[in-house]
Formats: sequence, structure tokens, C-alpha cells
Amino acid sequence: MAMKPPVTIPHLSQVTDCTTLSGRPVLSVYGPDDVFADDLGDSLGRPGHYPYTRGVHESMYRGKLWTMRQFAGMGTAAQTNARFRFLLNRGQTGLSTAFDNPTLYGWDSDDPISAGEVGKTGVAMDSLADMERLFDGIPLDRVSTSMTINAPAAWIFTMFLANAEKRGIPLAQLRGTLQNDILKEYIAQKEWIFPPEPHIRLITDLFAFCAEHVPQWNTISISGYHIREAGATAAQELAFTLMDGFTYVEHAVAAGMSVDDFAPRLSFFFNAHIDFFEEIAKLRAARRIWARHMKERYGAKNPRSWLCRFHVQTAGCSLTAQQPEVNIVRTAIEALAGVLGGCQSLHTNSMDEALALPSDKAVEIALRTQQVIAFESGVASVADPLGGSYYVERLTRELEEEAESYFAKIRDLGGMVPAIERGFPQQELTRSAYEYQRALSERRKMQVGVTEFTNENEILEIPILEIDESVETNQISALRVLRESRDNVAVQDSLDELERTARTKENLVPKLLSCSRVYCTEGEITRRLIRVFGEYREQAFF
Repeated sequence: MAMKPPVTIPHLSQVTDCTTLSGRPVLSVYGPDDVFADDLGDSLGRPGHYPYTRGVHESMYRGKLWTMRQFAGMGTAAQTNARFRFLLNRGQTGLSTAFDNPTLYGWDSDDPISAGEVGKTGVAMDSLADMERLFDGIPLDRVSTSMTINAPAAWIFTMFLANAEKRGIPLAQLRGTLQNDILKEYIAQKEWIFPPEPHIRLITDLFAFCAEHVPQWNTISISGYHIREAGATAAQELAFTLMDGFTYVEHAVAAGMSVDDFAPRLSFFFNAHIDFFEEIAKLRAARRIWARHMKERYGAKNPRSWLCRFHVQTAGCSLTAQQPEVNIVRTAIEALAGVLGGCQSLHTNSMDEALALPSDKAVEIALRTQQVIAFESGVASVADPLGGSYYVERLTRELEEEAESYFAKIRDLGGMVPAIERGFPQQELTRSAYEYQRALSERRKMQVGVTEFTNENEILEIPILEIDESVETNQISALRVLRESRDNVAVQDSLDELERTARTKENLVPKLLSCSRVYCTEGEITRRLIRVFGEYREQAFF
């Protein structure tokens, strides 16, 4: 008879690392002596009241649930449209669009630099024709739409507006969010085209245009998510994100706008990582800091300008390729933190995202995770149910104080743009990412299925979504047909007018909209603006 393998008893039977994910030491228990009196007084307040520590609305989710968005984008516009319909038919309440790498960098699918990347990490978007296919049959006046794009955000957005116009939908009825946050690209994600100042000009131009013509649209989603994914601690994500926001406010005011004309449509995008209480505290601190600075530093009078409204996405960097089903558990914990932290919309990552773009089955489980939290767990019945917790209030205060310390350092460097140009936030992220990876390698921190509780000879049985190479061929073919069939005289005229306007201080958005209406491609617009603004090359820092 064959010998049975010996039974292995796990050696871990207690918590050995008593710090947060960011390395913040924590006590074994918290009580009244661990919080300031004001943490349970005016700084805490009530939901829906300044300083909004406990939430931006009085009734929170009893009045309206968060918008459930699942990031979707792959292959062609028609393929992504099919995923949109799949999700909406299963109860999703808002759309969130992912674009492929050529689109994110401003290039057309037939540009040599795009070879091999078309449709691979999101949907390919070359012109208004693709935008028409992407939202075919989608009721744009009834569904809130988010678009995750930054460097070419202004001209991709005008394609969206031109599509709505063609369908007879008033721009004033459109609701959604454009990410449009270039500063975090220089810090973390590295998808830029021009130097910072021209990009910020485009952003403030959109602020002004949308305030007049698309008043329900969130013109920017100031994003900590990618900063966190690049290795930031919770406090660094909080500080750099809010400082980016303050920088946009300052540039818009310098451009002649009143803060209350644009600030009510600013929104944020935060990461929900795996450290449950630290993430809840971070989101509560964000609201309090933003409200105080907008009121006291920038003089906003409209209470809506004080509100830090945000989307939350669960942490992609916490997902593992090993034992991918365990990612469902991680995502549920992170999503619950986002809800208890008071998010206005939420994306839950799919279990297979460490391996590929999510499959239909995986994305459905991710959406169902949100629905279980919303309709079964009971947490949506009470606004800020953790408010007054000694631990949560102490963490909220500590994160707030660390963020303010970073603000002071950045202002000493001359502001966020000079700090980025000198590499300060980039170096801080590199240091934090290194420290966390060292903690993992030394097994002071752990990941289930990776550093501990591993399975030998693991067999991956999850189906993987693959993007066929025909996507690129078909996209390039469609682009060739478009260039042959459109009015190329109108295209050249609109591009010439765009370039002329870029050399002035006029608002560029109307000219971009004119380009989109006549089917100028993304790459054609990008090349014309590069003639005026130049391209950005990052300085190396060591």
C-alpha cells in the first residue's frame, strides 16, 4: 500500500505584524484617551454637514445607493458595446469605459507605434465613428458614463459629445465623469503627451466649457487610484491626490474662473486596498481635508464646492495570479471598505484580472459582490456606521495630519508641478513600493496563496479572455475606409483652425468639437497639437 503524504500543520497561528498595510503601528485596543475631543465633536459632525467626515449626504445610501460601475473595454467598439449591454442587463447602474494603450497615448490604430497593442487592454477609439459604435443603443441621457482617459481626454470627450448631438440628445442631459487627470500621469501612470502646462490648459478649458454646456458632467476625476497602484501608502495617495486637486483649482482661478463656477463638478477616484480600517479612515479624511481647504483656503461659498465626491475601485495590485478565486474574497473586503468609507460609485475588480481582461463570468461575480453588499449585508441602512469608533477616528486624524505634512513639503518645493518636475512624489512612491516588497520578501507582511498557504502543483482552471489579432486588422481596415469616405477638405480646415487656436489663449474645446464632428481621428488631432505644445520627456531621478 502506498504511503500517504504527511499532514502539514500551518505554522501561523497568530497575527505577528501589528501595523497597517502602509506600515503604520497600531495599538491592541483603542479608547477615549486615544482620540482628540474634537474627533468626536465638530470634526466628526453629521453626515451631509460640514466638514463631511461622515459623508456627503445626510441619508447616504438610504436616499440613493452608490452607482455600480464595472470597468469595461476590449477589442473593438462593437465588442465593448456588447459587454456594456451584458452588464446593464445584470443590474449595473453606470458605465465605465477602458481604452487601449494607443488611445490613451493619443495615437491612431494604424500608427506604427500602435502595432500589437490595438484593443488589447481596452477599446480602440480612433474617431467619432468608433464612438457611435461604442454607445449604439445605449440611452446616454439615462445612463451615467465614465471614461478613463487623461492625456487626450478633451478630444475623446468631444467625440462623445458629437455622438450625443447626432442622436439629438441635449448636452445638458448628459451625466458622467471624465478622468482627465494629467498630474497623476506624471506621478504614476506615465501616459502623457505634452508638458504639464498645456495639458492643464486643456483641463481648465473643459472646466469652463462644461460649466456652460454640460453642467451635469464631472469634468475631472482626480485620481489617487493609480498613485496607490504604483506603490503609495494610504497617506501618500491621500496627500498627492488632494494636492493635485488643489493645483487644478489654482490654475482654473488663475485662468479667470470663479471657484464656485467649476468646483461643484470636480470629483475624485480613490483606491480601496486590503487594509480594511485604514482605507475607511483615508476616505473619511479626504472629505474633511477637501472641505476645509476649499472653504478656508480657496474661499468657496457654495457648499457643493466643499464636497469631496468620489468613485472607488478595489485594488488591482492586491490581486494574485495564484489561487485567483481568493481574489473574490479580497475584492469583497475592499468593496465593503469603499462603501463604509462613503463612496458615490464603486467598481469591483474581477478575480481573473491578474491574468487577463475579465471574462463575462468573472465580471458578473464582481458585480454580484456589490449587489450582495447593497441589498443583503445591511450596511447601506446607516450613514457612516463606524463613525465614533475610537480606532477609525484615530486613524482618520493620523492620515489627515500626515497628508497636511506632505502639503507643506510640496508647497516648499513651489507647488505640485515643480515637485513633479523635481521627482519628489515619484521618489516617494518608489521608496514606499520598495519597503512593502521588502516586507513581503522578509515575510513581515503576507499574501495568502503567495507568501503563505501556497498550493504546490496548482492547476489554473479559470477561462481567460483573449483578444484575437483580427481586432487590429479590422480596426485598421475600418480606419482606412473612414479616411476615404469622409469630407477631407472639412477635416483639414478644422485641423488648421484647431492649430491656430492652440497658439492663442482661446478655449480649445469648441475647436476640438468641430474636429470631432467631421471625423478627424485622434492621432490627427494629437499631431496638430504637438506642433504647438511639443512633447514631454521625463527627467530620470535616482
